[in-house]
Amino acid sequence: MDDIEIDEVATPELDDPVLIEGLPGVGHVGKLAAEHLLEEFDGELVRRVYTTEFPPQVNVDGDGVAELTCAEFHAVETDGADLLVLTGDHQAGSNKGHYTLTTTFLDVAEEFGATRAYALGGVPTGELVEEYTVLGAVSDADLVDGLEDAGVEFRPDEPAGGIVGVSGLVLGLGGRRGFDAACLMGETSGYLVDPKSARAVLEVLEAVLDFSVGYESLEDRAEEMEEVVGKIREMQDGPAVPDDDLRYIG
Repeated sequence: MDDIEIDEVATPELDDPVLIEGLPGVGHVGKLAAEHLLEEFDGELVRRVYTTEFPPQVNVDGDGVAELTCAEFHAVETDGADLLVLTGDHQAGSNKGHYTLTTTFLDVAEEFGATRAYALGGVPTGELVEEYTVLGAVSDADLVDGLEDAGVEFRPDEPAGGIVGVSGLVLGLGGRRGFDAACLMGETSGYLVDPKSARAVLEVLEAVLDFSVGYESLEDRAEEMEEVVGKIREMQDGPAVPDDDLRYIG
């Protein structure tokens, strides 16, 4: 196969759609948020993107049928805006691949008429989070005020080290192409899949794009994760281990 191949599955008419990117990353925040949108709004698959930059593997469904791993675009109609939701199970395996693949993603978005983009992700705190803040970064300073009104925080020099992968390049490459692009990053420990952080990001997106979505399935997942978090806290708050017990057991 070629380095990148695109399957055109459907081409619905969308009204000024907004690109929503939610690929795997810290806490799976962006991926959870994007998949929740598809679940709640019953998105329509419109494109599959295959690339040799993804791992050499297939995904196998419940019937044992294999499908080469890919990224997917779904068209979603909400009561506030049409969305073009990008998600998948992998990011590119090389620096060049990230640039090439993001360029392809932006090409597809432009094909559908998108001029705005939101990359969704998480920013690690290194500790368990009690109150979920959403941090922001934008391709143009004019976008800051509107996001601050929706509760997004902009902090100097955060996230430390910048934004890597597709989410960062949606801003960098998208901004150079004239997209109004923003990255919404929910704070998360970085240790666990984080449905609560995904909800915090989605609530910002609701406010910015003027739509509403239910959260029952995310709440169920959050309850499951709370049990895990509770066990972690018990371990953190447990009695200290004496030095003479810190020995290798093999």
